[in-house]
Amino acid sequence: MMLTTKAPWADLDLPSLVDQARELTDQFFPREILFAAPSQKYYDTGGYRNERRAFRTISVTGQACALRCEHCGTKVLDGMMPARVPGALAEIGAALVDEGARGVLISGGCLDDGSVPLDRFLEDIGRLKEKGLKVLVHTGLVRREIARGLKAAGVDQILLDIIGDDRTIREVYHLDRTTEAYRESLRILREEGLSAIPHVVVGLHFGEILGEWEALRMIREEGASQLVIVALQPLPGTGMAGVRSVSGDEVGKVLAAARIMMPDMPISLGCARPAGPEKRSMERWALRVGVQSIAYPLPETVAYAEQLGIRIRYHEQCCSVLN
Repeated sequence: MMLTTKAPWADLDLPSLVDQARELTDQFFPREILFAAPSQKYYDTGGYRNERRAFRTISVTGQACALRCEHCGTKVLDGMMPARVPGALAEIGAALVDEGARGVLISGGCLDDGSVPLDRFLEDIGRLKEKGLKVLVHTGLVRREIARGLKAAGVDQILLDIIGDDRTIREVYHLDRTTEAYRESLRILREEGLSAIPHVVVGLHFGEILGEWEALRMIREEGASQLVIVALQPLPGTGMAGVRSVSGDEVGKVLAAARIMMPDMPISLGCARPAGPEKRSMERWALRVGVQSIAYPLPETVAYAEQLGIRIRYHEQCCSVLN
């Protein structure tokens, strides 16, 4: 099906759009920000350095993924700890607790239906919660029985990408589904009482702005606990290695539109962002819009937040963990 891809805010002046968003932010949120530095990546601003042990990411499929999406090609799985069989996940979790970990993200590659194969690991996930870990789970498209199992296991957050254009689903994810499947996943998570944290990837369609507006609209209509905005990061060795990076202004417009559409929803600028001057621009717009967290901010972004009089907090977990 063809969806409306022209966002009503697409042609609006960015500074005025951001000013509208800031006014709404100030109505619903204190003037403070969390700077998140998850342990899987070294981070040191000179004023803060992560300890590299508080939060880890685990893949239940190792490096395997049936979809081999154009923007990832399994590269994102390379840095995750593998736990491919039941029992291994609980063992890894116990070892991480002994090392001082406070949380984990459980992820993995997808099956050909767009879901992460979590059914065999639900008991292990429950054991991680019993150890006192904060547990975040990346599900991909989710079936109701899996959602119920994750709820019973006590998971803290469910992370999933929301895609707003059928062409992107086919051409980037190589998946024979429609946007309705992503809407249904959000609906299932809400109905089963789980904390859903949708992610919108700006520029996911080979660097083009295509389904972002529709994705935000679905999230507004179905509801979510928080929203994470990330930007396409062209990775070497993937089908998008040579595509253009999205601009800071494009990300700024999506952030501002998200705030205007969902004034009281916490918004984060997540860790996936291209390096270079556009990253700096994205982070400055995020501060001006008034997001609640930014992952791995540049030192100059920290200085800009101080200049704006924003109270700063740090932690070593995912940006969606706000407390």
